[in-house]
Amino acid sequence: MEKLKNALQLIKLGEALKRELRHSWLSDGRRESVAEHTWRVALMAMALESSLPKKVDSEKMLKMIIIHDLVEAYATDIPAFDTMNNAEAKQLKMENEIRAIEKIRDLMGGRTGQLFYDLWFEFEHKATYEAKVANALDKLEAQIQHNEADIETWLPIEFEMLFMLDKHTDFEPVLTAFKNLIVEEGICKLENAGIEVNQVKPSTYM
Repeated sequence: MEKLKNALQLIKLGEALKRELRHSWLSDGRRESVAEHTWRVALMAMALESSLPKKVDSEKMLKMIIIHDLVEAYATDIPAFDTMNNAEAKQLKMENEIRAIEKIRDLMGGRTGQLFYDLWFEFEHKATYEAKVANALDKLEAQIQHNEADIETWLPIEFEMLFMLDKHTDFEPVLTAFKNLIVEEGICKLENAGIEVNQVKPSTYM
């Protein structure tokens, strides 16, 4: 009975991800929740698994995807651009998320709690092929969502970030090819908005 009570508490914690909003907008102008982002990353994993050249442990990868943002129920969602060039902010984010996954581990207890904890760190450290794929899909889904949103919701830094996805996919040619499709869509979006692409590309990309 205690395990069931703990599971119910975890499920209730997950409701926070339905309310936690990301710095992403949907095509209808509504802000995206963390839960919606996580769901589509999982969908991407299922859709792309058969295209990957290596066999993956799909069950583990999907569990990792579902778990990786759960810490934001405690630590909130921090946009990538808030920590990208700020080592102190990045360290604080990591510390808060580690405390969060420790709370989740302790809430669930036993083997289940440890599994959540281990999978979260596996994702964060990109320790396995599954973790690298999951991490790449997490970043690519965010860009797909930006491409689907009104260009007015993009911050100037996000014009540059369109061209910074390589580091997440360069370990796997299939994911790089998929990333290129997403970047092409983003470039078309910028061009259609009258934005000079060469002026917003990072200097390292040109």
